[in-house]
Amino acid sequence: MTARISHLSFDALDAHAQSVFWAAVLGFAEDPDDPNEPGHEECMIFSPDGNQRVLFIEVPDAKQIKNRLHLDLEPAEGTRDAELARLLGLGATEVADRRRGDGSGWVVLADPEGNEFCILRNAAERS
Repeated sequence: MTARISHLSFDALDAHAQSVFWAAVLGFAEDPDDPNEPGHEECMIFSPDGNQRVLFIEVPDAKQIKNRLHLDLEPAEGTRDAELARLLGLGATEVADRRRGDGSGWVVLADPEGNEFCILRNAAERS
C-alpha cells in the first residue's frame, strides 16, 4: 500500500495572482466549472491531463527566509536560456545564476511572492 500526491499546496498572500503566474509558467489552467477569481482564498490549477494539481491558499504572512521545498523545472520545449527569458517576462526574478561555462548548471528564480524555484536544462540539452 502506498500514498500518492493529491496536489501541491503553496501559501500565498494573493492566491489568485499566484495561480495566474504559475498557470502561465507550467501550462496549467483553472477548472472552467470553478474558475479562480481575485479575492478567492484558495485557487487551484490543473495540468492539461488533469493529473497534476497545484493549490494556492491565502495566508496573512509573507514568505520567511528560504522555502523548504521548491520546484526544479525543465523546459518542455526549447532551451533553458529561452525558458529563462520567458519566465522573467512572466514576472519571475533572478536570485542566483548557477550556469557554468560548459553549459551545465541552473538558474535560481523567485516567483512574484519570493518563492524560489530553479530552471534546468532539459534532456535534449544535456545529451
